[in-house]
Formats: sequence, C-alpha cells, structure tokens
Amino acid sequence: MSEEIAGWELFRHGREETYRKRLANGITVRARWDGTGTVEAYAEPAGIGRTLTSSRKEFRDKEAFFTAARLVVDMAANLPSFRAGAETHADHVLTGEVAGSVAAMPGSGGLPEAELTFTLTDGRAVTLILTEDQSNDLTSSIHSLSKHVWSEQHEEEPAPEIEAEVPDVSEIDAGPDSAHELMTVLEQRFGVTRDFLLAHVDFSAVVVVGEPAVSTLLERADDLAEAIAPRWFPGATERPGEIWVVLYRDSTR
Repeated sequence: MSEEIAGWELFRHGREETYRKRLANGITVRARWDGTGTVEAYAEPAGIGRTLTSSRKEFRDKEAFFTAARLVVDMAANLPSFRAGAETHADHVLTGEVAGSVAAMPGSGGLPEAELTFTLTDGRAVTLILTEDQSNDLTSSIHSLSKHVWSEQHEEEPAPEIEAEVPDVSEIDAGPDSAHELMTVLEQRFGVTRDFLLAHVDFSAVVVVGEPAVSTLLERADDLAEAIAPRWFPGATERPGEIWVVLYRDSTR
C-alpha cells in the first residue's frame, strides 16, 4: 500500500520506508530508510532497471538522507530522456496564466521545504516543492526583477495626465435652512401659504393643517422630501378628524 508525501511515493514494510519518484524522462529515484538510508537512480523504460547512480555509503542522519535524495532528483531531472524512441529531455514545461494569488505552505513531508500552489486559469492546480535554498533563490530573483526590471519599466511609462473636473454647482439647491426659508419653499413650490402653517415655539418643527394643503403635500411626498432636504424631513400624524403634515428639523445638520 503506497501513500504520497512531499511529492514522493512512499511504501512501508515494517520499519523500512521506501520513497520513489518517477521522472518524465524515464528515470526513477528510489530512497530507502530503515534507520539508515541509501539513494539510487535507475532507468526503467523496458529499461531493465539499469542503475545510473547510487550512494556509496549509508546515511545515518535522516535530514542528510533526504537532502541527498533531493540532490539526485535535481541531477536526474536534467538528463536526456531514457524512454524508448524519445531523445528529448523531460516533457514540455507546463505553461499557464496564474489566477489569483499563490498559496505558500510549509512542506507536508516535515522537511525544511516550501510548497507553492498555483491555480491556473484553465482550472488546473500546480504545486511546486522547493528546498530552503531554492526558496531563497526564488525570493532573491523576484526581488531582482522588482528592483531592476519592473521598477524601470514603471519609470519609463509616463503617468497619464488627468484633468481635474470642476463640478458644476450652479444648479445645486442646498435646501431651506431656517423655518422662514422652509415656509418660502412651501409657498413657492407647493402653493401652501402661511395660513395653513403652525410652528413650535423653537421652530424645530413646522405643522401643515387644513385642506387642500395637506392633501397636496401627501400626494407629492417624494417631491416634498427632496425640496426640503437635507435639514428638514416630512412626517404625518393623525389628529381627531384630520391629518397633519409635520416637517421636522434635523438637529444633527
């Protein structure tokens, strides 16, 4: 029964762990650990399992063992194809546009590695497993691009000239402020004269009573709210046998 860990196939037999990574060019890297470790790379097309390289001694430190296994993978991945009838290197490089952000996680194998997952616009997800040195090289390379390439490109691009648009405020109506101005608006826009108006002593509200003034304001409620905003807002209240329209002053403005 196999499982996958950090990009390797893992087979367990008692205390023995066998890690295997098959490369696109027909080379397989195998690493065995049972308290000590060995690493080898071999060709396996109809390949008769021809050994290309193997460790000359057993590793007694598991971190050194995994480091050696990764170095063998790096070496083997750059060799020509060992598949029958194929003389090219490993399969063509996967190319695609990255969608969204790149997910960066610690290595799942418990090693000092980083896993970068790229989601492509065609729906595929690609996970790259980097050693600490490779991760540092990647960070340095991207920083160099930002410093010497992208920044220079941005400097060469002239900033677009933006003409500031001055808003036309000639037609803006700020609305009535004082109760006197409110009464003027009511008379000029709605035909509600002072004969229909009551007011509290402090002029925090103005009350419209009587017909046809009340009906006119109720029918044109939206127009009324717009005409007296933002310092005043309308409301209605029922009184015995009649309805009053009450215009309240917004004390927060």
